[in-house]
Amino acid sequence: MPFVDAKITVPVSDAQRTAIKSGLGKAVSVFGKGESWLMVGIDDEYSLWLGGNELERGAFVSVSLIGDTPDEGCREFTQQICQLLNDELGIPGDHIYVTYHPMMRTRWGWNGSTF
Repeated sequence: MPFVDAKITVPVSDAQRTAIKSGLGKAVSVFGKGESWLMVGIDDEYSLWLGGNELERGAFVSVSLIGDTPDEGCREFTQQICQLLNDELGIPGDHIYVTYHPMMRTRWGWNGSTF
């Protein structure tokens, strides 16, 4: 189950949240996953600073996945995240940071057990 946790500096409307969730649901296919297993968190109006300066329009996106994260998949997913946040919220790609956190199946719990 991938989890995409987005910290975004600008307000995000309900329609934009839905568009971002749906866009991520399509983009996650680069990892062989579908939206039915995707969890998305969007924290808007979040304060982010870079180099001592507050970002007016920026995002920090953390992606957690079970198993390995192939380099090409990470590159492609990052590209799609940046395009999506630029299209929906006007955040330029050079103000979007993405991190990846691969997890062993035994370190991800759900429904009283681990995967």
